[in-house]
Amino acid sequence: MPLPKLIFCSLLVCALFSARAQQVGQPLPEWQEGMLDLHHINTGRGDAAFYIFPDGTTMLLDAGEMDPTDPRTTSPRNSTLHPNNSKTPHEWIALYIQNKFPKQLKPKLDYALITHFHDDHYGTVYPGAKTSAKGNYILSGITGVGDIIPIGLLIDRGYPDYKYPMDMNAFKALVSQRPQLLPEYNSMLNYMAFTNYHVQKSGMKAATLQAGRNDQIRLVHNAAKFKDFKVQNIKANGIIWNGNGIETYNYLEKAPAERIPENPLSLAIRIAYGDFRYYTGGDNPGIADLGAPEWMDVGTPIAKAVGEVDVAVMDHHGNRDAHNEFNIKTLRPRVWIEQTWSSDHPGHEVLRRVTSKYLYPEERDMFATNMLEANKIVIGPSLENSYKSTDGHILVRVLPGGKQYYVIILNDETEQAEVKAVFGPYQAKQKVK
Repeated sequence: MPLPKLIFCSLLVCALFSARAQQVGQPLPEWQEGMLDLHHINTGRGDAAFYIFPDGTTMLLDAGEMDPTDPRTTSPRNSTLHPNNSKTPHEWIALYIQNKFPKQLKPKLDYALITHFHDDHYGTVYPGAKTSAKGNYILSGITGVGDIIPIGLLIDRGYPDYKYPMDMNAFKALVSQRPQLLPEYNSMLNYMAFTNYHVQKSGMKAATLQAGRNDQIRLVHNAAKFKDFKVQNIKANGIIWNGNGIETYNYLEKAPAERIPENPLSLAIRIAYGDFRYYTGGDNPGIADLGAPEWMDVGTPIAKAVGEVDVAVMDHHGNRDAHNEFNIKTLRPRVWIEQTWSSDHPGHEVLRRVTSKYLYPEERDMFATNMLEANKIVIGPSLENSYKSTDGHILVRVLPGGKQYYVIILNDETEQAEVKAVFGPYQAKQKVK
């Protein structure tokens, strides 16, 4: 297509979307080819993000489902289940995906990526959870979503042997010493049973994220049409991209395997589309505090690899160990997204850092999926004045070409998820890196 005509078509799409998107209370205008949609789904039971790439390639990042019988889950410290209790979290996630899926494509997740193995990111086995009619595994989180919507490639941090930082035998031995870890052990076995079944029976493929690569997650429908779209793998376990080619290094090489917790093993990726950049990284911590070893700070090397972005999803829900000063002044996002479900999301000190004009002077807008009243009461005006929105699904919609984007808040109290508010358009930054 000649350049002037291409520019005209892009401007027309932008104008049409801008006019339709302002209809608060109405259904979300459908995804159109050339758009990049980044949905952050709020169930109140953990993280889940659904992406539609410019050619219609789809990806789910995490699918949390916490134990509803745990007193912590039902306490005032945690959010309630959204939209309501008529379905499980994985059923709500699947329904949301089905409702927002490109109409011209058959519902299938081309990719599903699990950042790390915690219940609020991939599910947990709990009393009363249903057993799959397909295989010998419990439906919770990703195993539940994957039973409803087929997955093409499942990516995590350990397939196929799951032996780092310890193998399952060592994990079992540790459980004998620390019985409180039994739910984590059983959930991991359940996830492996799900993965093995679908690899053997349904044609699903599985792989470990390969840090440094930008071709493991790629467009599957029309890559030639969108050559300026790329998913860069930043981090997998302790392996981190150094920013050049596909070169990586092992940041956790000297860390004792038996001391490495799950969070600093989280996967991290950066999505680029034209001038637009987006970062997400599970529960990667950025603070080594109160006697913790320096290698607990994985936020610093991540930031060095990622560089400046337009939109950043807060690591670890904005918890107190996330986003050190170097990380914030390096990422410098125009938009912060926080996937919240607990009364300690965000930590007060994290809020102070991410809102600091000392770390970077540019404007920033903040959005949270599910801010609890307890946070507002304890932290006070500094929290309430920092966020543009504190409840609802959060959609980042990047317009064709990647030069402009909107943040759209969708109603998390209804199945239809109507438009609640629209922010933007924002201009994507011109990138040096």
